[in-house]
Amino acid sequence: MSSAPQTSKGRLIAYLKRVDWGLLIVASLSFGAALHVLLHEGLQVWTEIFADDFWLFLSILPKVALGCLIGSLVRLLIARETIERFIGEGSGLMGLLLAGLIGMLFPAGPFTIFPLAVVLMASGADRGAAIAFISAWLLVGVNRAIIWEMPFFGTGFVLFRFLISLPMPILLGLFARLPVFDRICPPGSLREDEP
Repeated sequence: MSSAPQTSKGRLIAYLKRVDWGLLIVASLSFGAALHVLLHEGLQVWTEIFADDFWLFLSILPKVALGCLIGSLVRLLIARETIERFIGEGSGLMGLLLAGLIGMLFPAGPFTIFPLAVVLMASGADRGAAIAFISAWLLVGVNRAIIWEMPFFGTGFVLFRFLISLPMPILLGLFARLPVFDRICPPGSLREDEP
């Protein structure tokens, strides 16, 4: 009789591990906000917001699909062994520098960067390199700095921001490689078996 509750508890824990908590949180906030607007602002305002969001979703969907396609094609363009050698667990500081350089120069948006980072991790990149890649794209982003920041802030400010931000992706990548984070994101946790 005592084994039945343990089995149920084990099933519950296994189920909770499979839940996409990010999706659940965003869905709860979205539906909660939609219900609040419906109750406090009325059906007309709710319908206008829903229609605007629907068209926004339709405009973003092709970008997300193409970003995922680019990320998936990396598997065909770059061998797993190459990814493991250059930005894998044994790549050391050079792996972080390379991942940071690629992220800094990559002229894409989040719809390409995040799927690409996931595919790189699934193909052998370690979490430190993935964090250096994403952080360099976010913090340093040469393309964004030239096109958007320089016209607004001027060259002096952008160069100052660039120099301050430059070491951060490497430091974040080194920090992410600390063994203390193995429980949160085990090495190779996104890696998929070869077909």
